[in-house]
Amino acid sequence: MGPRSVLDPAPSENLESLMSRYQRADEEAAMALVRRVTPLLRRYFLLHASSRRYADDLLQETWMRIHKARHTYRSQEPALPWILAVARYARLDYYRRSSRVEARERQVEVLPEAANPGLPADSPDIDQMLSALPEQQREVVIMLKLSGMSIDDVARATSSSPGSVKQKAHRAYQKLREILSARERTP
Repeated sequence: MGPRSVLDPAPSENLESLMSRYQRADEEAAMALVRRVTPLLRRYFLLHASSRRYADDLLQETWMRIHKARHTYRSQEPALPWILAVARYARLDYYRRSSRVEARERQVEVLPEAANPGLPADSPDIDQMLSALPEQQREVVIMLKLSGMSIDDVARATSSSPGSVKQKAHRAYQKLREILSARERTP
């Protein structure tokens, strides 16, 4: 096994440790945190944004907010819910600002079709299925299933109760089952 890069933290180093080091102005930890969390945030924003441009803008805005607010992270708390809460509020604020502009302008940009190599042509498109869910249910499913967060972590990230998260997840799963059943019935 070759030497490990100085910029690449140990694979076992968790997000909480990286975030704590980032708070202490550790540049290596900041870079490692960005490398580890950016793919998750990009997917989160792509599932909520109407275009790749918005997703990229939201990603950049979120990292700026994380940088400015990093001192508010409490090292005894899980890092991912804190990061996703920052991302969620960045998304909400961004849409509030952009909705005023979009009311006067017409958007023509559309996300290109994502290629799914290796999947059968008739396999369900998870992004399409998730887009059929109400926004709050979609957000909960993304955090629980795609991000692997616990119910308590999702509750913290969405500023809601664990019971509310469970209810949204249950309703989302029920809707997804209905979508799959309807898909199976159609020839």
